[in-house]
Amino acid sequence: MSARGKLRIFLGHAAGVGKTYQMLEEARALKAKGVDVAIGYFEPHGRKDTIAKTEGLEIVPRKVIQYRGSAFEEMDTDAVIARRPAVAMIDEFPHTNVPGSPREKRWEDVLVILEHGIDVMTTMNVQHLESLNDQMAQITGVTVRETIPDWVMQQADEVVMVDLTPRALLNRLERGVVYPPDKAQAALQNFFKESTLVALREMALRQTAHEVEERLESGMEHGSAYAQPGWDSQSSPRGHRLNDAVVIYISDDPSTAMLIRRGKRVADVIHADCFAVFVSERADLQSLPGTKREAVERHLNFARNLHVETRVLTGSDHAQALVDFARLHNARQIFLPRFVGKGMDRLLGKSLVNQVVSLAHDIEVTIVADRRNKSIG
Repeated sequence: MSARGKLRIFLGHAAGVGKTYQMLEEARALKAKGVDVAIGYFEPHGRKDTIAKTEGLEIVPRKVIQYRGSAFEEMDTDAVIARRPAVAMIDEFPHTNVPGSPREKRWEDVLVILEHGIDVMTTMNVQHLESLNDQMAQITGVTVRETIPDWVMQQADEVVMVDLTPRALLNRLERGVVYPPDKAQAALQNFFKESTLVALREMALRQTAHEVEERLESGMEHGSAYAQPGWDSQSSPRGHRLNDAVVIYISDDPSTAMLIRRGKRVADVIHADCFAVFVSERADLQSLPGTKREAVERHLNFARNLHVETRVLTGSDHAQALVDFARLHNARQIFLPRFVGKGMDRLLGKSLVNQVVSLAHDIEVTIVADRRNKSIG
């Protein structure tokens, strides 16, 4: 089996900043140097300048998938692997494939291509990063459905920030470079407000700085040109773990997904192990009421998808079991939700929070409120 390919992500803060354009410019430069390159997937969005950059570059034909009587085109992952370029350009990393595709997400397709020794360059916006999902909803008022787990971005050998000032981006939008005039006007009224773009740009800059810092800490070279397929830098394990942990309390509370994102992001930043813990009187989740069981299982699965270790603890005293587990794993922080249920459920939740705070006097306890829920009603 070939050595794993290298992954380079072009990260932006909004549509139209030039991610795909820059990726294609790099592809043309590589081809001029004699590197075998091919476009695995390209989404033109009607942008003439970007489309022009594909001239002279081989584009692997898309795969047609039938779904509910309609034909959809997706990247043909098998064809990209069979073509076996040294470097493949694959647009829109967070894309969700049409049902019936071999894999649900394009990033999963990319991981398969990397395993076949093919280097990949791809594009995404910062709002698609899972751990930032809640912050993005607060900034933009929109909940992003197509997200990428943080651990996937951490697989990247390099993250390149494609930057454009909000004023310059708005100018491009007004000139019809990003979207057709009718769609551009709608965008200006909603997502593409200058204050929103300023906040998103700041988020993207911080994320890029974090990624660069992580790679420097783990001994990876960065800042060098992508001169040949297969970076000169040697991959080493990302961010070794210290002997501490972050513990996230799992419940059926609606804010649990936000809690998991927040806790996992903190764990990644401080290089700590991360655990999602549910406490029950019985080890078998089947003993829980149906609706509660479904919510707990959904939250545990969500944690696993983010590469968070999950545990189901047995004990009648939930607070004591949680704190004992945290101490056993040398936890630095415990994350709890600010329970938003009604009646007895809410009282029990508040009681749990108070007990944990009292017991965990030597551990930082972070209580996370879902601001979106708070604003309702």
